[in-house]
Amino acid sequence: MKQYMLGIYQSEGGVPPAPDELAEIMRELEVVNDEMRAAGAWVFASGLNAPSTATVLRATGNDVLITDGPYVESKEYIAGFSIIRAADLDEALKWGSKVAVVLGLPIEIRPLEDG
Repeated sequence: MKQYMLGIYQSEGGVPPAPDELAEIMRELEVVNDEMRAAGAWVFASGLNAPSTATVLRATGNDVLITDGPYVESKEYIAGFSIIRAADLDEALKWGSKVAVVLGLPIEIRPLEDG
């Protein structure tokens, strides 16, 4: 089976849900994750810290420049991701749609490179 990343996009400066609303969203997300586990599709998932916590390395020959902050300034950023197994893109889209409905956020489906 091929592996896919479900990238979860968040708007920069968006208002996070209230704690009780977030807890309900996370419970619903865990239901979808459990469904993926039962189907043998779930591999790994994690949230990410804010883009401001990023460190970027840029190589020029043998020199490496280290800078704080995201590589690209953007109005949206990847806030988390799941790695899943799916027979094909259609199956990955099915799982991604379930996550999108629960989170109410855009989900980018991208196949991982074979190898």
